[in-house]
Amino acid sequence: MAKLNIDKQEAEFLGKTIRNWEDNGLIDKLTSEKLQSSYEVKGFDWRRLAQYSFWVALACGMIAIASLIIDDAVLKWLEKLYDTPDILISIISAILASLLFLEGNKRKKKYPERVFSNESIIFFGILLTASSIAFLGKTFDNGKGHFSILFLLSVLVYAALAWKFSSHLIWAFALVSLGSWFGTETGYQTDWSFYFLGMNYPLRFVLFGISLVLFSFLMLRFSKLNIFRELTYIIGLLYLFISLWLLSIFGNFGSLEDWLQIKQIELFYWGMISLLFSIGFTIYGIRFRDHIAREFGISFLLINLYSRYFEYLWDITDKTIFFGIMALSFWLIGRKAEKIWNLEFLKK
Repeated sequence: MAKLNIDKQEAEFLGKTIRNWEDNGLIDKLTSEKLQSSYEVKGFDWRRLAQYSFWVALACGMIAIASLIIDDAVLKWLEKLYDTPDILISIISAILASLLFLEGNKRKKKYPERVFSNESIIFFGILLTASSIAFLGKTFDNGKGHFSILFLLSVLVYAALAWKFSSHLIWAFALVSLGSWFGTETGYQTDWSFYFLGMNYPLRFVLFGISLVLFSFLMLRFSKLNIFRELTYIIGLLYLFISLWLLSIFGNFGSLEDWLQIKQIELFYWGMISLLFSIGFTIYGIRFRDHIAREFGISFLLINLYSRYFEYLWDITDKTIFFGIMALSFWLIGRKAEKIWNLEFLKK
């Protein structure tokens, strides 16, 4: 039987619990020893190191490409390619992207343990797909500036590729492209004015985030979409909470000039709405053991509290008293959460 791999804190708690059971006669010594030997403490997190290393490698690779492009010799070479038809660049990008996707999928099947190196290949395929769509758009550009269609095309292409290769990374780009389409399309429909149906951009994306979160629950009814359900839920919550936070700062103002003319206290109700969402998701997460909702709720509760403090109280509140109250409050929350976690752990 494979041993349970847990971190040091969990191992200490579990060991203490088993000894307590033995001391109170709930289990005998032999059972205690079996339980003690059924788990082991995690070693160094090599998986996370690999993940961060590939992220850094991708970032450095993109910087290297950017540095290469601004090199004089390369610029002269690019000038010679200036007359290359956009459609040809689009086709070449599409072919290269296809090869990378096929190679990435092949490596996923052959070397499933090499998660990050496989995903890095797919990532460059995604970039080339974006390049292909962009140059395709330039080919058929009619001068109307309706480039949101390109984002919609990206959504369809990325969604199809994600479905084909069961790739969470490509699905994430599909959702990002969907958000880009929503923002640009609503802007285009209003001739790039500040408001769409009376809503500025943060307020629009609050509704967009809510729609995406609701769609993630609807995905539970479709077995073929279940693999993307959690990622859709997370990205939907990101759209929702970041938009709520921006709304709490800027309100439903479309221009910086209008926002600068009002006092921040006049936007207090937007801050309260953002706080209520954070508290609501925190309670929902704890009540229904939804760790994603709980962590989003707690994280943005903290962000909102600090944002409101810097907006309203920074100049008039003693810093020691404020942070002392904050420390005590979150210590009490942490203590309560620890008790809940201990009870849940013992139930398992």
